Amino acid sequence: MAGEELIELKFRLADGSDIGPNKYNPATTVGSLKEIILSQWPQGKENGPKAVSDVKLINAGRILENNRTLAESRVQVGELPGGIITMHVVVQHPLTDKKNVQVSNGNYSLRKGWSQT
Repeated sequence: MAGEELIELKFRLADGSDIGPNKYNPATTVGSLKEIILSQWPQGKENGPKAVSDVKLINAGRILENNRTLAESRVQVGELPGGIITMHVVVQHPLTDKKNVQVSNGNYSLRKGWSQT
């Protein structure tokens, strides 16, 4: 894609640390970015993602879809020369057993809806 400007991104983690900045082609998919985040995740950080599906990327208040490119997601090149776009990274692990979840105080359980036990 000759002539297209690269998009410079950094990824802000929940603890305020960053991955990047790095430059990406506008044709890069969100799923590819998530794979890069997984490979560059800081060692020793608690609750890190184990799979691409654990990662949510947020830009301008929107959760970005894996199959869309940066261009399709309307990620704009920074307004200022050398501008870096910050995307927020949320790690959301799936529940291991959705049919039997208990709240920490032990008063409720989930079995086809909430009910007092």
